[in-house]
Amino acid sequence: MLKEFLQGFWTFTARVILRNRILILLLIAGITVFMGTQWKYMRFSNTEMSVLPDDHPSIVDYDSFVELFGQEDNAIVLAVQDSSLFSTENFNRWNKLSKQLEAIPEVDFVVSADNLQELVKDQEQQEFVLEDLFPEQLENQAQLDSLKGHLFKELPFYENLLFNTKTGALRTVMYMDRDLLNLPVRNEFILNDLESLVKNFEEETNLDVRVSGMPYIRTWNSKIIIDEIGNFILAALLVTSIIFFFFFRSFRATFISMCVVIIGVMWAFGFLGLFQFEITILTALIPPLIIVIGIPNCIFLINKYQQEVKKHGNQALSLQRVISKIGNATLMTNVTTASGFATFMILDSDLLREFGVVASINILCIFVLSLMIIPIIYSFMPLPKDKHLKHLNKKWIDFFVNWMERMVRDHRIAVYIVSIATLVLSIIGIYQIEITGSRIEDLPKNAKFFEDIRFFEKEFGGIMPVEIVVDTKRKNGILKPATLRRMDQLGQEIEETPELSKPVSVVNLVKYSKQAFYNGIPKYYQLPTSQENTFIMDVAKNSAGNGNLLESFVDTTGQIARISTFMRDVKTTRMEELERDLLKSINKIFPSERYNVYMTGKALLFLKGTKYLVNNLLLSLALAIGLISLFMAYLFRSFKMIAISLVPNLLPLVITAGLMGYLGVPIKPSTILVFSIAFGISVDDTIHFLAKYRQELVANRWQIKKSVYNALRETGVSMFYTSIVLFFGFSVFIISSFGGTQALGGLVSATLLFAMLSNLILLPSLLLSLERNIANKKTLKKPQIDVLPVQDETVENN
Repeated sequence: MLKEFLQGFWTFTARVILRNRILILLLIAGITVFMGTQWKYMRFSNTEMSVLPDDHPSIVDYDSFVELFGQEDNAIVLAVQDSSLFSTENFNRWNKLSKQLEAIPEVDFVVSADNLQELVKDQEQQEFVLEDLFPEQLENQAQLDSLKGHLFKELPFYENLLFNTKTGALRTVMYMDRDLLNLPVRNEFILNDLESLVKNFEEETNLDVRVSGMPYIRTWNSKIIIDEIGNFILAALLVTSIIFFFFFRSFRATFISMCVVIIGVMWAFGFLGLFQFEITILTALIPPLIIVIGIPNCIFLINKYQQEVKKHGNQALSLQRVISKIGNATLMTNVTTASGFATFMILDSDLLREFGVVASINILCIFVLSLMIIPIIYSFMPLPKDKHLKHLNKKWIDFFVNWMERMVRDHRIAVYIVSIATLVLSIIGIYQIEITGSRIEDLPKNAKFFEDIRFFEKEFGGIMPVEIVVDTKRKNGILKPATLRRMDQLGQEIEETPELSKPVSVVNLVKYSKQAFYNGIPKYYQLPTSQENTFIMDVAKNSAGNGNLLESFVDTTGQIARISTFMRDVKTTRMEELERDLLKSINKIFPSERYNVYMTGKALLFLKGTKYLVNNLLLSLALAIGLISLFMAYLFRSFKMIAISLVPNLLPLVITAGLMGYLGVPIKPSTILVFSIAFGISVDDTIHFLAKYRQELVANRWQIKKSVYNALRETGVSMFYTSIVLFFGFSVFIISSFGGTQALGGLVSATLLFAMLSNLILLPSLLLSLERNIANKKTLKKPQIDVLPVQDETVENN
């Protein structure tokens, strides 16, 4: 019943398309124009999209921290490590740069040598006051040398915050307005104002300024993503068009296919705008993906059209059969491909959900576009000439098909030995894979801002914020001597950890207050005793209100404080160790009945997000396998066929995973995506082959060998064509500056190549070896849907 309905549906669809050609083209043009109007709503990512759900404990803790102290990742740091900076002229120019930055509306405040203040004791009033360390304009070198020595040797409060004593590196910390941090104005400020000011300074002084900080990195990240979208699209169009022309040797076939996928790309951008999704490193991949996945549709449809023309020369009949006979097959394969992407939609991650929604919708859209546009355009054109049909009889294709047939017929044992040996080696490789990643390892290695990240890690301990929040559970509990001593003890353990920078908290201010009380003698930079505490703490409270930098380290009630540090770029395995060690120290130092202490910050969110993504993407892969297995069960109604069909599709995934182990490529969000995407695409070949195999069995009265070889010859060419297009199409992602995108392109390409060989050699071998158990009417029941059309008389007579 269902088969009859589908046959009638596709016949009706062919009639509608070919009888309403102008109307359909106008409709497609209208939708394309509408999608074009939605481009203005596309938003390039200004935020660091969280992969964790809103109710995740780490997000709850981070939101609590932000509510108390504001976002911690609003700092941009500038630094110079060059002895010539400390010449009078250059140092005055450095201070001028700080003034210029502070005058910009997007900047909240700046901490630099220009406005550096020293806490001193007023002997007459017997109180502490803040005095400028450097004058407005330095007059001579002796004055600068004296003040530099005073800063570097006698003010440990600013060590590692603004300078590195060992190397002489000096930095300026600029805090952006938090309200503007996630708005487009941030990008305009960093790419225009900041870059211009820094460039002018470098030209005037011949000094190299290092710039970093999370807002700066996110801005340049977004810019590179935007720049790469165009490169990906052009590269994908170029590669696929060259391959397409090589196969078909027809400019018009190539041109028509390019028009189809270009419209698909326009729709993809339109959907991003329509849904108002941000363009992230993942959604930026969708337009070139549409090109890569859309071209095999064009190959399948045009190849079928040319085959029909060659057989009977009737254009109208050829076009009608392209739609009615091939429409169902292309729909099934596009549905399985879309299913691989659609599994991301069930995850709690907005990043992956948006990617899954737009990718799956546009894969189905490119199917509809190719099914409509290609027959309609060809209907207005003359019949293909003989030169356009020569590719159907290429000798090298015959050689490839004969080689496959020979391997399946004469070397099945060798095929199994190689497959099992490869499987064993791959499993060994899998055990060498690390589930890891780091915050910056996928960033462009050749970018200036990447070099600057490494510079700040070396000189100042890192740029990834880690926050420890200490809640004393009582008002003004932070300023109690016992609490300060506990915070100091934890700070010392943090300072002894090589991957963490020197911590900053209210403890530093209290120590500085004691040093000032004893006339600035450096050895008194320590916590006050109980006797000293009352007077010094009163002064510390007053002083904290005078400095923008430090007032955010204690809440208004004095109950809650933060300890801020920065983490170097380390693998997630090491991050987990650091987290465990710090939590162990926290539990030992702060009794849970008196204190509530937790860790947060963007570094910790990245760790939790990475683990969460890996777990959920493994779930997504399992769901994709299950969903596609159910789909194939519905098509073929045979559990044995499902089991056999999964073997040539799962083996390539295992081989790729093994390669990752041997090559040292870790499991991380950017590489785990490979498996769901590749499985959803590679299973198309299996569906095509098995559908043709079953059709041949019926036509050849269950003669198994003949059916296998016929199916191999019939489907081998189209599977080879589409696999080559997909291989080179996904390879364009290797040109990306982002390590994760490069890995995605390379691994998907390799997996699809393995899948092609597996489906063309291993699958037929299994069918022949298990012929008596598989190929019988009881096992191969009548399918719910004919994926491939039943051969018509014209075809059979040829």
